[in-house]
Amino acid sequence: MLTSVDPDLIRVLGDPLRLKIVTLLARETLCTTHLVEETGAKQTNLSNHMKVLREAGVVQTEPCGRFTYYKLRPEVLDSLAGQFAELAASARTASENKRACP
Repeated sequence: MLTSVDPDLIRVLGDPLRLKIVTLLARETLCTTHLVEETGAKQTNLSNHMKVLREAGVVQTEPCGRFTYYKLRPEVLDSLAGQFAELAASARTASENKRACP
């Protein structure tokens, strides 16, 4: 059965900086300082984006002394990938379906 793709998650990942953050976190767990260095974003801007990613469930925090590390939650991306895979499968099977015009 075809499920719809989560529009809120697409919106969250549709921001170029957040997508870059997710790409970086797919490689390793990073703290805010690392993310500022890697993205070139201001710390306050980065913190706002991290809040959006946390609230969407894309990342989780890991306190370490005075630093906060961020870790990607791969199951969220697996779910999104599955939704797109279902959409693609539906498109393949429906490629010959054509609704007649009135």
